[in-house]
Amino acid sequence: MRFSKALSPLVAAAAALTALAATADEFLPNLPVLGAPKPDGIAFQNPATALMREVQFLDNLLLWIITPITIFVTGLMIWVIIFHNRKANPEPARFTHNTPIEVAWTVIPALILLFIALFTFPALRHQQIMPEADVTIKVTGLQWYWDYEYVDHGVQFSQFMLERDQLAEYGYTDDLYLLATDTAMVVPVNKNVVLQVTAGDVIHSWTIPAFGVKQDGIPGRLAELWFNAEEEGIYFGQCSELCGINHAYMPITVKVVSEAEYISWLERQGAEFANAPAWMERHIQLAATN
Repeated sequence: MRFSKALSPLVAAAAALTALAATADEFLPNLPVLGAPKPDGIAFQNPATALMREVQFLDNLLLWIITPITIFVTGLMIWVIIFHNRKANPEPARFTHNTPIEVAWTVIPALILLFIALFTFPALRHQQIMPEADVTIKVTGLQWYWDYEYVDHGVQFSQFMLERDQLAEYGYTDDLYLLATDTAMVVPVNKNVVLQVTAGDVIHSWTIPAFGVKQDGIPGRLAELWFNAEEEGIYFGQCSELCGINHAYMPITVKVVSEAEYISWLERQGAEFANAPAWMERHIQLAATN
């Protein structure tokens, strides 16, 4: 079922109002698409955050560990099949214990797990300990769209998937169908962005693969994730928790822009700056003097 056909008249009206109020902002710079899936791709997307680089490092580390283990176990199985089948060894051994082997297959896996933990726990801690936020955004998953609220600035809008015939109007190419949305979550480059994730109906999951973040939004609960995007561009994600018939039509678009562009975008959305952080106040004062 196509996404637009599943929208109720009320939600469709909300989508139209959102498109008028906070569409893909034509005043934003022409940003490259840096975070998107590739045809026939089997690798990770290029990392855009330190968190994602840690995820890739752990994945590569585990690959180097599991590959020799798999080869070793496969070799043992082949050896047993060839040299210890009924024809080659008609009289099976009847021993019941081998203490050195039992100690080895207990101690060696324990040491391997300890080695993995030495790298895994710091990465998990880095993800789960929220830094001081430069930008705080509340994200609410709904069937089947996203709602964003910039809590320090009074800016709020919803995000709906674009139909194929709408892509060109919003500046997207046809290959971004099912990824591009009518609005984007705009954030500044090289700033700590903290997202407060929840849901209004069923469980959803907000994720951007290039950022290395994923967080379930659960009705009645408020969870957090954070990232610090290092390069300006457009990044795409999808709802990653099965949430109903149109789960596949619930994409996410994030645009990472410069600090000055971010403040200009907030101003065009009618933002309030009473609680602006120090770095934002400096940009506002500098713009006022020019």
